[in-house]
Amino acid sequence: MKKIYLMYPKVVGSIAPEIYGHFTEHLGSVIYDGIWVGKDSDVPNIKGFRKEIIEKLRAIKAPVVRWPGGCFSETYDWRDGIGKERPVRHNWWTRWDGRFEPNKVGTHEFIDFCEAVGAKAYFAANLTSVQPLHILNWMDYCLSARGTTTLAIEREKNGHPEPFNIPFWGVGNENWGGGGNMSPEFYGNEFRRFSEIMYNVFPNTELFACGENATDFSWTDTLMRTLVNSERHINGFAMHYYCGSAGDPLKFTDEEWYKQLSQASEIEKIIVRNWNIICGHGMQDSAKLVIDEWGCWYPDGSGPSKGRNLFEQQSTMRDAAVTALTLNIFNNHCDKIRMANVAQLVNCIHSLFLTSGKDCIVTPTYHVFDMYKEHQGAQAIETFVTDNGDFSSSVSVSASVKEGKTLVTIANLSCNQDFEISLESIGNDMPDTAEASILYSDDMHAHNTFESPDTVTVSQTTIDPKKPITLPKTAILSIRL
Repeated sequence: MKKIYLMYPKVVGSIAPEIYGHFTEHLGSVIYDGIWVGKDSDVPNIKGFRKEIIEKLRAIKAPVVRWPGGCFSETYDWRDGIGKERPVRHNWWTRWDGRFEPNKVGTHEFIDFCEAVGAKAYFAANLTSVQPLHILNWMDYCLSARGTTTLAIEREKNGHPEPFNIPFWGVGNENWGGGGNMSPEFYGNEFRRFSEIMYNVFPNTELFACGENATDFSWTDTLMRTLVNSERHINGFAMHYYCGSAGDPLKFTDEEWYKQLSQASEIEKIIVRNWNIICGHGMQDSAKLVIDEWGCWYPDGSGPSKGRNLFEQQSTMRDAAVTALTLNIFNNHCDKIRMANVAQLVNCIHSLFLTSGKDCIVTPTYHVFDMYKEHQGAQAIETFVTDNGDFSSSVSVSASVKEGKTLVTIANLSCNQDFEISLESIGNDMPDTAEASILYSDDMHAHNTFESPDTVTVSQTTIDPKKPITLPKTAILSIRL
């Protein structure tokens, strides 16, 4: 019997809704044939965007979407994506999949998408191949009040009189690699130069600095040292962590199931160590973590397109377990995290959706976000699990309270053991009944396809939380008290 203690007096912090954020990049078919089908398409759409994806994102209360990259942003000219005459350009990823960028989805269209979803926009700005004035002009075009500047008037002529809602701006992306192959000292000085201009004109935006790749903590230390005297310009530290792959994405073994979860769990150590470095430089009030790319990353070819779409992969119960484990870690460290964005939304890496033409399905990852959505904006409380061992005999837990209601989310990390669990409440009464949702398949390789879209889906039930609960192997459970 595993006892899960809900420690109501011990509040971790507030779970920023943006921790449940998403990411759309001009890569593969994330945009074209992903979220965008065109206004004249036979596929039901809202201003050219798939209606089904918009409705399902609204259902999970998607709080924020990052755009246009990723590495794509580091060669992006925002002017290519406004007006009627739009150029076709080389895409950053052209050398892999041979596609060119038509710029059909630009600033106005992406804002249409965010407005339809009800999400805030997070723009990743190009620091690598432009000067600060380029970003400032983009911000002027997007954020200046109606009828004020020449660029604001141009925006109005292009169909959006009022300023766009873009509270978050990334100042560069992966500048340690594809974003210019910079040293942390060089990037830090570039951030100071760009952010000074951006902040002085638009001080109400949040500016995120490029964080390290995975475990490169020397980047974190050097960047904090470089920025410590300009902390008024930084509002987040945008780190990336992909937990890679372990075996075939669809035909993995028990051992590879546990290896994948072990790799995913490393994000907790990365969060804590980065945070300790940030605090060591006294930057904790201005450099909260922005984990704006995370997820599994398998070799191409396991998704429905069979390799046609760059980085497309299927999502099984193992990926759902990685998602549940990761989101529980984020909840339990919400005092350190400003935002997180799973990579990516559709047809690429750790996706919530897979599409092709009229076909559109949700993955098990989508269902986890749906089961966890009520954590957004809640107060995370500490939890403790007895008899937890390695991944073959453990569960992952987080809990939060909002408006007098508690949400407990539990993932069985074992692929071969069912567990009996019991909830123990410290500092609060336990009700006699509770609503519960469970995501489960007796096959850990189970996944949804266009032909069988509901192979993995969520079941609803009512439980007595005062009695032991059987949690099947690989299952993910949410309980609303």
